[in-house]
Amino acid sequence: MKIEELLNHTGEWLRGTGPSANIVMSSRIRLARNLDPAVFTNKAGKKNLESVFIAVEKAAGNISLFKGASLFRMVELDPVDRQLLVERHLMSHEHASNPEGKGLLVSTEEVVSVMINEEDHLRIQVMRSGLNLTDAWSIINAIDDAFAREFKYAFLPNWGYLTACPTNTGTAMRGSVMVHLPALVMTKQINKVLAAISKLSFASRGFYGEGTQASGNFYQISNQVSLGHSEADIIQNINGLIRQVIEQEEQARQALLVQSRPMLEDKICRSWGLLKTARIISSQEAIELFSMARLGVDMGILKNVDHKAINELFIVIQPAHLQKIEGKKLNAFERDTKRAAVIRQKLGGNHV
Repeated sequence: MKIEELLNHTGEWLRGTGPSANIVMSSRIRLARNLDPAVFTNKAGKKNLESVFIAVEKAAGNISLFKGASLFRMVELDPVDRQLLVERHLMSHEHASNPEGKGLLVSTEEVVSVMINEEDHLRIQVMRSGLNLTDAWSIINAIDDAFAREFKYAFLPNWGYLTACPTNTGTAMRGSVMVHLPALVMTKQINKVLAAISKLSFASRGFYGEGTQASGNFYQISNQVSLGHSEADIIQNINGLIRQVIEQEEQARQALLVQSRPMLEDKICRSWGLLKTARIISSQEAIELFSMARLGVDMGILKNVDHKAINELFIVIQPAHLQKIEGKKLNAFERDTKRAAVIRQKLGGNHV
């Protein structure tokens, strides 16, 4: 599969389906693994990294779950192509910015991606739409077992999987859920909720994960500790926390309907109107407007619009996607005009 082919289909995690999909955009589970006795990536030379890449490539060819998957060498992709993979949440900014010796394995539906030689030799990731951590775990556990039959992992009985970052030691598992919390933001309860999440040893990050700020009222909530906790415990704890967050967001939405319905409807309809008519629009403004549109769909204020259409646009309007659609590099102003044109095209028709 070529990079351009990613533009022709929707990643599974953007489909707007699954449990609590009105508030939970996606669920992700990530495992960090290192090969034994290979040198960890932070100390590895070019030959070390290449030997790991070849070992993973060979192993993937023997695993049925990777049938039809694409394997990209980062050094063979230009910066726009690498950024597109970041925008689709298939790999990290770090993986894109320092491509030497690195690779990315992507399944056909973008459910599974494996970063090769990022911070660890393997960063295995599974993403599902909605609140679906259990399903994501079932898939990633099978992949992990399949890789373990192909080569030996760095592992100690008392410490678990050995990783480049000590906080990942243990199961080396991170569960993460992307939630849309506009009502908690609008009712000024979000800081209290995020503070409570932090006290419970969970992390909250922005739309693109670690090192990013929340935008469009989206937050990624994940466990911070894996040592001393089983995978089942981690999933259970995250699910329990997310259900509480969902309940608080639903209560805030109902409060807005009862106490401030005209204001809410006006904000949503103005956002929708701008999206359908704007000629120049920045990515940040578009994301904020789409957040309101998504809320409007959830609350029945916008008719005949589905989550999938809006979720797709969150990704398609990003800089690298716009440049791939246009077939050339664009400066900031050109991206803003192209973004507005793409949005108008995708949202044609009257839905209010």
